[in-house]
Amino acid sequence: MTKSQLIALGFGFFRLSGLHRLLRFWTRGQGAILMFHHVRPWQDRDFAPNRLLEITPDFLDAVVTELRRQNFEIVSLDAALMAGPRTRPFAVLSFDDGYRDFTQHALPVLERHAAPFTLYVASGFAERSARLWWVELEAAIARLDKVEVDIEGVRHAWLARDAAEKRVAFADLYRVLRAGSEERLLGVIAQLGAAAGVDPRMLVEDLCLDWSGIEALAGHPLATIGVHTVNHPMLAKHPEAIVRHELLESRRLIEMHLGRPARHLAYPVGDPTSAGRREFDIAAELGFESAVTTRPGMIFPAHRAHLTALPRLSINGAWQSLDLVDILLSGAPFALWNRGRRLNLA
Repeated sequence: MTKSQLIALGFGFFRLSGLHRLLRFWTRGQGAILMFHHVRPWQDRDFAPNRLLEITPDFLDAVVTELRRQNFEIVSLDAALMAGPRTRPFAVLSFDDGYRDFTQHALPVLERHAAPFTLYVASGFAERSARLWWVELEAAIARLDKVEVDIEGVRHAWLARDAAEKRVAFADLYRVLRAGSEERLLGVIAQLGAAAGVDPRMLVEDLCLDWSGIEALAGHPLATIGVHTVNHPMLAKHPEAIVRHELLESRRLIEMHLGRPARHLAYPVGDPTSAGRREFDIAAELGFESAVTTRPGMIFPAHRAHLTALPRLSINGAWQSLDLVDILLSGAPFALWNRGRRLNLA
């Protein structure tokens, strides 16, 4: 059974049983940090392997409305981290990478709701020096009828004549590349992109805010700007010296451009293969007040002792349904997924 099928099965169980509504008193915790990436109108296409990273503006509006309906208090990250008793669960709205569509499509929704937000910025995207490798991979396969790559002396090939074959090629190659080093991943995708005529810099130029856009957002009364490293690396795959450089240099550049402290961090990719105990400790040592992962979960009082290892609730573009948002906001699926653990620090 695939991960998507397992998730669908879990959602189906909660939807039919309603058990999540009975469990939420114990499983919701103090609240949640929600994670978003792209917010933009859907352009209908059969091959969209990165669709999980985008939702429509209407769905963002619906999610914020649902949060308020369920009596969540939408607060800034700083307010969420304040100690003390709470009469209402909190929700923090966080957006990763720094995409142009945030200003075009997400910000108007957030302004209508007077909803604070945190935008985690990868400085290399702002400077057009880092790569959106997952977008490069999608763009290359979209253009090719056959995908052929050399990985450590072994030739791999997939037919990619239609959307179904392209989806298989993307999934298989993505899985192989994620299992190895980031250097290998970037090299293979660069070769594939060159064969397909994909310009990595133009992808970043088209999709990501530059410094002027980020500086304009930083002055918004609802905004918190956080750190998302320089090059968006999977930090756990790199030596400690690179991890420290990625965190310190990105923070330095953001603070230089914005003229204010950048105290909060989001680990790129953020799963256990990309950020673990070493990264949590380094972030704390370097003085970050918080750091968020992509590990699924709600926020509990015990997280106050581990503020650089915070889970998030992902709003996934492949599952744009308020029924599913209701299930997620209960925290019940995460209690099941994490086998009852409230903290996941390994």
